[in-house]
Amino acid sequence: TAKVFRTYNASITLQEQLKATPVEGTLEERVLAYNRANREVAVLCNHQRSAPKTHEQQMGKMEEVIGEIVKEITEAEKELKKADKADKPKLQKKLDTLKLRLHKKEIAKTDKMENKTIAFSTSKLNYLDPRISVAWCKRFDVPIEKVYNQTQRKKFRWAIEMAGPDFVF
Repeated sequence: TAKVFRTYNASITLQEQLKATPVEGTLEERVLAYNRANREVAVLCNHQRSAPKTHEQQMGKMEEVIGEIVKEITEAEKELKKADKADKPKLQKKLDTLKLRLHKKEIAKTDKMENKTIAFSTSKLNYLDPRISVAWCKRFDVPIEKVYNQTQRKKFRWAIEMAGPDFVF
């Protein structure tokens, strides 16, 4: 049937796209790679949606938060330059934490922007073999909670228990 072919094509596409996951990337970068792979599948299956009414508002808020973090980083860098030797490690740690926060927020913004008109959940729930996602999570040390919510984890418990990190569709 048509659904069998869609399932096969979607699963193969996801598996191929997940090969682009950065091995040395942060958790957020790996999750972004998963979402991009899933997005490719949703595009393949033509799972579209209209942009949410609040999308521009949410993006504006994200921009504000990013702007605030950039200001904090600038201030922290100035403090670090003025600081005496005893305070430098503490201020450097604060600066590193701020840069990490900025990186996470920028990735979240990119992901949200790219997902504007794509309906992820349709393909993830109906067309993708969950063992591919579970194996990917295990292979790249990504918590399964980052890919499936609680209801989905219950639905796909069989795949979570069955699939190892070496599973290939």
